[in-house]
Amino acid sequence: MTDLSKFKREITDLIQKGSALSDALSYDDNKKGCKDFSNFPGKYEIWYTKCLPIIKQLAPDRYNDFITLYSNPKRKEINESNYCIEDAIKGTEEYMGSYGPWTASTSIYRQVSILQACVDNLESYVFNIRGILQADIFDSELDSATHLLKNGFLRPAGSICGVVIEKHLAEVCKNHNIVITKKEPHISDFNEKLKDSVYGTIEWRHIQRLADIRNYCDHNKDREPTTDEVEELIIGTDKIVKTIF
Repeated sequence: MTDLSKFKREITDLIQKGSALSDALSYDDNKKGCKDFSNFPGKYEIWYTKCLPIIKQLAPDRYNDFITLYSNPKRKEINESNYCIEDAIKGTEEYMGSYGPWTASTSIYRQVSILQACVDNLESYVFNIRGILQADIFDSELDSATHLLKNGFLRPAGSICGVVIEKHLAEVCKNHNIVITKKEPHISDFNEKLKDSVYGTIEWRHIQRLADIRNYCDHNKDREPTTDEVEELIIGTDKIVKTIF
């Protein structure tokens, strides 16, 4: 099982437990109160503590909403509309029975809904992190290429750029579920597959131009690549990794 699958399974388990907590707190006409309040406070506190860091990381825009459903210190008085889960844990109940621990069942359900959004956000979050890490690696490699260029090592500088472009376009294909059947694909192979489905003719021509310069650096023994060409390759590579996803 991958780390992503394991993490998704853990969140799903918390969603199920949260739903069970909401159900336990719901009103029971026969009992004239919650269905099962006996173990609620302890179980909820454990659940809430586990959920907080997940919400903060994967749904930061809902983090304060999640907390407010638990506790609302800004209110001036308790009523049915602002009754919080913390009130339920304390067993706070209006003597006429208009609100009590069962009132917080809806608030827990809303917290579970926020947690559900984290499952939906998980893959895009991991994708973004992976992209950031990969971009940092590529920046380092392009810095090396720039250093080689400044010291007159044109072919090695161009070769590094070629590898960066191939790695990046391979990742782009993966992100778009585009299958490359060739055993050792080159820039042109990725470029053909991505044309029209991910980018248009202008980008395709630009990448093909960079592939040609890369070939001068790697394979063409008839002439040396020029300084301007390798500089163009470095700048173009940087643009590709930062604009095509």
